[in-house]
Amino acid sequence: MPAPGGRQGPRGFLTDEEKKNMPKVTGALLKRILSYLLPYWPQFLLVFVVILISAAVGLLPSIITGKIVDQALVGKDLKLLVRLLLLAFATLTASQVIGVLESYINAWISQRIIFDMKNQMYDHLQHMPHSFFTSEKQGDIITRMDTDISGVSSVISGTLSSIVSNTATVITTLIALFTMSWRLAVVGIVVIPLLIVPTRSVGQSRWKLLSQNQAKKDEMNQVINETLSVSGSMLVKLFTREEKEYARFVALNEEITGLALKEQRSGKWFRVVMGMFTQLGPLLIYFTGGWLIISRGDTSLTVGTITATVALINRLYMPVSSLLNIHVDFTRSLALFTRIFDYFDMENPIKAPENGKKPDMDLAEIRYEHVSFSYSPEKPLLTDIDFTVPGGKMYAIVGPSGSGKSTVVNLIPRLYDVCGGRVTVSGVDVRDIDLKYLRENIGMVTQEAYLFNGTIKDNLLCAKDDATMDEIVAACKTASIHDFIISQPDGYDTEVGNRGLKLSGGEKQRISIARTILKDPRILILDEATSALDSISENAIQDALEAIMAGRTSIVIAHRLSTILKADKIMVVKDGVIAEIGSHDELLEKNGVYKELYETQFRKVLEYESERKQ
Repeated sequence: MPAPGGRQGPRGFLTDEEKKNMPKVTGALLKRILSYLLPYWPQFLLVFVVILISAAVGLLPSIITGKIVDQALVGKDLKLLVRLLLLAFATLTASQVIGVLESYINAWISQRIIFDMKNQMYDHLQHMPHSFFTSEKQGDIITRMDTDISGVSSVISGTLSSIVSNTATVITTLIALFTMSWRLAVVGIVVIPLLIVPTRSVGQSRWKLLSQNQAKKDEMNQVINETLSVSGSMLVKLFTREEKEYARFVALNEEITGLALKEQRSGKWFRVVMGMFTQLGPLLIYFTGGWLIISRGDTSLTVGTITATVALINRLYMPVSSLLNIHVDFTRSLALFTRIFDYFDMENPIKAPENGKKPDMDLAEIRYEHVSFSYSPEKPLLTDIDFTVPGGKMYAIVGPSGSGKSTVVNLIPRLYDVCGGRVTVSGVDVRDIDLKYLRENIGMVTQEAYLFNGTIKDNLLCAKDDATMDEIVAACKTASIHDFIISQPDGYDTEVGNRGLKLSGGEKQRISIARTILKDPRILILDEATSALDSISENAIQDALEAIMAGRTSIVIAHRLSTILKADKIMVVKDGVIAEIGSHDELLEKNGVYKELYETQFRKVLEYESERKQ
């Protein structure tokens, strides 16, 4: 089970980071964890019953060994010896079968709980706002979904079952020991700390050496990755650092070798000491038993009893050692659930309203009323955005890089919510419109076209699950991508690869446009939708986009003047406000922000395209 945010220590020890991140144990946390276990209480009850049976059956081989010595061997009864041996074999077999049954039930419970939690987590994350995915690391999200939730299995089948199993083993073994001979039982129990204390002491020492060794290995791997990569090796050669980098590598290698030798020496001496203490326990029991029989004439003791006691004492060591580490296992289990619950507790500020409105979206008017927005309170991005896009019109948004153009349009489908003011569609605040209905009626093509790992057809059907092949082909023809698709060996069943990496940027963009065409939205938002296309491809698609925008309310963020000139109005965003609004000629006459953009960006593009045509 991974420690939250760092490497996990060995059993019995918490790392400094684990201690630092130790979760606070509260009734609410325990109750929440139990809520995932309670649906499976019949199965848990069955597991506990099986564990108790296993603990009881596990005593029999040791007890039978005593009877073999006292009754069969001393009594020279061959038939009894055979019966006892067969009985011992039967109990060992039964113990193994019971263990398999316990393992299967545990695995079933843990996998069902993982199934429930993963479903809940995926559903929760699917409905998180867009801001969550822009601020959280993708690796962290995957770790919560996969590693952390899968780690619950070790809590169920490991920690929880181990506590019950070890407790049952210790209790049944102690009862058996004191039933046979309380004096030998006391001697045997006194020996147990002599086995546990060295284990913990040497184990902690070895863990420190292993941690230091791993840290140095991480440092060495960093050196290897940096200096033996294509760019790194070139840098080393250009600055003639071969000898210095070699010396640094040798020094690290020397430290790693020294730490590895120390750890190995520590391990060997540990095994020697443990071997001595392991033999000391039985020797003390044999001595005590022999002294009681020989010197004290204790007739209640037999050689078989002494033999059985030694076997049972050895059976106590592992369970007792494990129970002494409960606090470590318990802490790691709580930390794991805490990390999972941290994600579950993240609130989604963009929620679908109850009984959300469904206004008529045909020729819908879009209105921004003194809208303000910021990703963080100390850095306002939009301060007073106020404009109206009449139904069926196409407005273009231009502005300097980083002025908030994309943020403005992202407020319409509620990828973000306004911090002040409001955005309305057909006269209704978007926060009051049924969220699914709102997004179903909005088509958005972004600058970065994203495709799922699947076929071209699969990606197109994201827009409309029940689309016919004729509809798909018509959309692709409109987006000027049909000819490319049918030229592929697998046609519409062509695999696009992860994130569409098997396609060029322009091909991905045209499939993205075809997907939006297939959706047939009432409101169209194009966020530099043709940025990945060359001039020929853009010209082919531009007419198609104009046809699509006809009869729809459209907002276009564009970097090419040819697109901007066809807009009904041009809005210039700067410093968080709509600085200017008007037609191309009107804005040029104002000698303001738009004319500056025109002089610095658009005119160069026009001159470049004019030169290419010549």
